[in-house]
Amino acid sequence: MTPTDGIKNQALQRLLDELGRLPGVGPKSAQRIAYHLLEKDSEEARRLTDAILDVKSLVHFCPVCFSYATGETCDVCADSGRDHSIICVVSEPRDVSAIERTHSYNGTYHVLGGAFSPLDGIGEEELHVKELLSRLADGSVAEVILATNPDVEGEATATYLARKYLAPLNIKVTRLASGLPVGGELEFADEVTLGRAIEGRQAI
Repeated sequence: MTPTDGIKNQALQRLLDELGRLPGVGPKSAQRIAYHLLEKDSEEARRLTDAILDVKSLVHFCPVCFSYATGETCDVCADSGRDHSIICVVSEPRDVSAIERTHSYNGTYHVLGGAFSPLDGIGEEELHVKELLSRLADGSVAEVILATNPDVEGEATATYLARKYLAPLNIKVTRLASGLPVGGELEFADEVTLGRAIEGRQAI
């Protein structure tokens, strides 16, 4: 092996290592992606690089709901045609996209930024709970939909918020109805199942 081969191998290994850090990308997937990029011209790699840099520089968290935004606020919060008297509380920004694909919901959102997980050191202070309560303070919100994932952490988060903070406010509190599998995640649910869950939500 020549010194040049060593440099090339180091560069390839660095790419494989970085790709392997991505969620859901194992060693074999990282190899497929890396070899695909190697087989394409530099322009395709440059477009991918530019797209990553653009999304990092242009996309930020909405200061109102903490979903992704490119403007001062996200498109949902800025839309006067949405029903701002309803807030759907989700764990992650990707859950907003999942619900929006159903075309069954016309309210607004609030992204907690995770779910309660004491073993991982994630409690109330690590989530956007105070900001949610601030949005409810003026009495303009009539309903809060708790749409955290139907797993142990998500159920614990929904129950905690409902009992400790939402019940005393005399606001209608609902939870996504049946249709979502226990232990599943919103981003992997199909549009029909998630749409039915939104439409069939129940008071808790």
